[in-house]
Amino acid sequence: MKPQIRKLYQVWEHEMKSVEKTDIPVRFDEIVSSVFTAGPSYFYVIDFFDMTLSHMSASVKEIHGLEPRSLTFRDILDLIHPDDAGFVEKAEAAIISKFEEIGWDKLMKYKGSYCLRMKGADGGYRLFLHQHLVLTRDMNGGYAKCLNIHTDISHLVSVNNYKLSLIGLDDEPSYCDMHVLNDQPGSLRFTRREMEVLRLIAEGLTTVQISQKLNLAMDTVKNHRRNILSKAGVKNTAELIRSCVLNGLI
Repeated sequence: MKPQIRKLYQVWEHEMKSVEKTDIPVRFDEIVSSVFTAGPSYFYVIDFFDMTLSHMSASVKEIHGLEPRSLTFRDILDLIHPDDAGFVEKAEAAIISKFEEIGWDKLMKYKGSYCLRMKGADGGYRLFLHQHLVLTRDMNGGYAKCLNIHTDISHLVSVNNYKLSLIGLDDEPSYCDMHVLNDQPGSLRFTRREMEVLRLIAEGLTTVQISQKLNLAMDTVKNHRRNILSKAGVKNTAELIRSCVLNGLI
């Protein structure tokens, strides 16, 4: 294993290691289908008890040129660009730190997201969006089984923003654009209502349609749209969608 990857592996193996085996949720297929992907993608489940993989998508062969039946977690890590390994390590450590702040009881109420370069089947590196959802927790409340989704977004953007986002589910607030490579504090935070409006914008709904669907006044929806654009630091809907895909918000 490459030295850069070995240190990263230790973050999962030691910092997130589970103390017991757990079962896949019965809603697994529903959970997978609920995750938005904006390009060629694959998913797998990692068990933090023994670092084994299951439910590996067959599409990993087309995307990475690897045989899904024999693929290991170390094989996945070896696909990471050496220059991005340090960022991934810091991003995963930042996730741990964030849950120490907001509470480990919220672990299954967030989707983590960041970008990294990974080697494709042609031997070249492409930018991928990594998203993860914790499926089960162990008796100590920590990681047990986790769903990882990797999406090739190189057709949308080629430069990594090196930021981390935690997308709130079940009405939890979202923490977006968190810096992990420097000491810049804070993160971009959308309210529950802004996230609802944002997802409907991504679905192509107009202000009128969003107003009707959420039973909100037109002026209220317009204010939400202005606030979302301002927080995201973009000028129009096209830039907003691109930014949101990059940050795993939709």
